[in-house]
Amino acid sequence: MPYSPGAWPTLPAMMLGRAREWHARPLFRFWRDGGWQRLSWGEFAGRVASLAAYLRARGIAPGDRVLLVSENRPEFPISDCAIMAIGAITVPTYVTNTAADHAYILRDSGARAAITANARLAARITQAAGEAGLDLLMTMDSPDWADAIATPADVAMLEAECREASREALACLIYTSGTGGTPKGVMLPHRALLANREGLVPLAERLGFSGNSYLSFLPLSHSYEHTVGGFLLPSVGMEIVYSRGADRIASEFAEIGPAVVTAVPRLFEVMRARMLAQREKQSPTARRLFDRAIALGLRRLDGPRLGLVERIEDAVLDRLVRRKVRARFGGKLLAFVSGSARLDPDLSGFFLALGLPVLQGYGQSEAGPVISCNLPWANRRETVGPPMAGVQTRIAGDGEVLIHGDLVMQGYWGAPELTAQALQADAEGRLWLHTGDVGAIDDGFLRITDRKRDFIKTLGGDMVSPAKVEGLLMAEPEIAQAVIAGEGKPAIVALVVPAEGHEAAVKSAVDRVNGRLSNIERIRRYATVAPFSVEDGTLTPTMKVRRRIVLDRNTTLVEGLHAGH
Repeated sequence: MPYSPGAWPTLPAMMLGRAREWHARPLFRFWRDGGWQRLSWGEFAGRVASLAAYLRARGIAPGDRVLLVSENRPEFPISDCAIMAIGAITVPTYVTNTAADHAYILRDSGARAAITANARLAARITQAAGEAGLDLLMTMDSPDWADAIATPADVAMLEAECREASREALACLIYTSGTGGTPKGVMLPHRALLANREGLVPLAERLGFSGNSYLSFLPLSHSYEHTVGGFLLPSVGMEIVYSRGADRIASEFAEIGPAVVTAVPRLFEVMRARMLAQREKQSPTARRLFDRAIALGLRRLDGPRLGLVERIEDAVLDRLVRRKVRARFGGKLLAFVSGSARLDPDLSGFFLALGLPVLQGYGQSEAGPVISCNLPWANRRETVGPPMAGVQTRIAGDGEVLIHGDLVMQGYWGAPELTAQALQADAEGRLWLHTGDVGAIDDGFLRITDRKRDFIKTLGGDMVSPAKVEGLLMAEPEIAQAVIAGEGKPAIVALVVPAEGHEAAVKSAVDRVNGRLSNIERIRRYATVAPFSVEDGTLTPTMKVRRRIVLDRNTTLVEGLHAGH
């Protein structure tokens, strides 16, 4: 009797079930040995079953935590699925983590085993483990891996076993990226990730995702990519194409022709800057056509409505300008999703006006992580879209966004007090996730205005939103990154990273932003600083600025700015 989709109790049950249906269908495309390679669903299932048998033979038992440290490659989801299939718990971690980062996660999670991509990462894990060592450490580029995926195994038997597991069983521990404070281990059961899938299915079916490709370049260790790129999109029939890196992304758009791509706001900022730089190299006529395409595109989005002559002009510009832009992105994009941080409406408007389907979404690791997303046919770019199917949302008295549904985590690993703060029961005993974000619901669309804990209180008692001011600064083409300060001070100051080639124009950009701010929000002084990066610890692996670290490292500079006010 066929197993009913939607009734899958666990992620491995879903993936192995799909492999049985789609045995010969391509699942992964990846670059290796100088060319693109493919791995089918059937090959994936066989390797999952073999690795699961190998891990069992090496003593990995249900409930054990296994660190998974790898760049995006097929061996990551194979390992992920195999770990979960035997009832163990995956702990995905970033390849950019230091030995100290890994040591903290090993200690906090109690993981006694790890799978890494290569010997270099294995050495870092060994250093992190210290004298205690690990019960199992294997690398994907070693002979041990080849032996593991050649272990005799019965795929059908493993699938049957996975069908008997509980949706409430813990699937993974996702450690928050830690923009402030110590990372916490978010306990996500299979139920949470499957609930995310059930919310995505209507969108996938309406847009026709099945049979198309997804270009994956956000780290699979991040909660969004782990859920969406690792399980959800494959399960609706998409081929997952692993990018060779952010520096290749532009060429891969044209080469792959993806239907779905997920990005962070920083990438959109970089792409807009490059497109505007290319515009400057064009003839005056081409520049006028480009600008007019944007102007009319924004009119279609925001009004007032185009007149007859303007509609004809807009249609001509669609052929002359927007079609060329879409072709540079592969010509097949159905959804270009932005997440991880706020996407400025002016920035998304730029791409939407040029005919690219940019959709802002919202989520948290604690919620599986997808909570809401705009839709191509209902896209209000000043919002993060309507909540996904199955997600209940309400706004607390202090403006905090609360979430209820199967997507919500079980809690924080080993932290009952933090769990009690984040998950609070209502009068009916239903647990609501307190997101820490401040927002509102307008006609069913969720709007996020700030982080509850991130307001700056100036010396005069005024409350200033750093997210708003920093977002406006980074929306200016002359500014790549920005952090503001002013807690307990008479005014707001800023640390600004100029966009390449625009160092001399930063003041004009700051002046433009100040023109859109209230008096208490305006930037009184600023200083330019070196770019923030993942390598120096000022950015998270998903390109979020670690504000506290930036400010701590620039204390003298910030104090000097305040003193000069």
